[in-house]
Amino acid sequence: MARILVVEDEPGIALALEDDLRLEGHDVEVTGDGTVAIRKARETAFDLILLDIMLAGKDGFDVVRELRRTKVMTPIVMLTARTQDAEKVLAFESGADDYVTKPFSPRELRARIAAHLRRAARQATPSTTLRIGDAEVDFDRGEVRRAGTVTPLTPLEFKLLQVFAAAKGRILTRDQLISGAWGPGTFVSDRVVDNHIGSLRRKLEPEADEPRHLLNVRGLGYRLDA
Repeated sequence: MARILVVEDEPGIALALEDDLRLEGHDVEVTGDGTVAIRKARETAFDLILLDIMLAGKDGFDVVRELRRTKVMTPIVMLTARTQDAEKVLAFESGADDYVTKPFSPRELRARIAAHLRRAARQATPSTTLRIGDAEVDFDRGEVRRAGTVTPLTPLEFKLLQVFAAAKGRILTRDQLISGAWGPGTFVSDRVVDNHIGSLRRKLEPEADEPRHLLNVRGLGYRLDA
C-alpha cells in the first residue's frame, strides 16, 4: 500500500482517481488547490503525487518547481488535457517524473504508478547505518550503539526506525507509523505508538525527556531530525 496525493480540480476526475486507487489498496488524499498541495506534500511523507496542471492557487508547473526547490523528491506524475510537446518538455524541466495525457487508460495509469513506486522503493532503501546525534543505528544487526554501549532493538522499534529513516526530516502521522510498522489496517491505539516512541527515545536520545532528534510535532505526529 502506498500513500498517494491526488491534486485535481475537476471533481469527477478526482473522485474516479480516488476510488480507483483505493480499490488498489492505496491510502489517498485529494485536493484541487496547488497551494494546499505544496503544504500537504511538505508536511506528509507521500509515496507519489498525481498532479493536474490547471489548478486553483498555483498551477501544476509551479507546484513541481516549489516542491523540488524545497527538496521534496516524491515522484510526481502530471495529468493534463494538453497534448503539445512544449507542455510535456516543460513538465519534465520543472521536475516531474512522468506525464499522462487525458483521457488516459486507468490500466496504463496504474501500471505507471506501480513502476514509479517500485523505483522509489529501490532508491529509498536506507543505508545499513543511520547516525542520530551520538547514536548509530545498525539496521543489519538491529541494534543501537552509543558511547561503546550496544542496545538491541525490538522488532517494532526496528520497523519504526525504518519508517522514520525513509522519511527523514518529514512529519509522519501516527496512522502512517502504524501502517508502516504494524501493517496496513492494523488497529493500534495512539498510546501504544507513543509508548514505542518513548522507548526509542531512551535508546537514541541523550535525554529522553528532552528529545533533540525524535520530535513530537503537536497535533500532527512525529519527525526524525537525524
